[in-house]
Amino acid sequence: MLEGIDYWEELRESPSQMETCFAVFVNVLELDERGEPINEKHAEHRAAVWLYRYCTGHLPPGEPDIEAWECQLH
Repeated sequence: MLEGIDYWEELRESPSQMETCFAVFVNVLELDERGEPINEKHAEHRAAVWLYRYCTGHLPPGEPDIEAWECQLH
């Protein structure tokens, strides 16, 4: 999804946007009763969707928009 997008160049000077990308990953991530991740790939995917939108100004085709709870900072 991020092939051809120089996201490091986009985020290097914007640490608050890096924080938001990380927040999306952590907010979507679910853990089992032992604290082991159960949907790591999905959380990674949603963070990539956010990053794609940030870098290009639009969502990848067919992806639902990022919801407010996904990018909420705690």
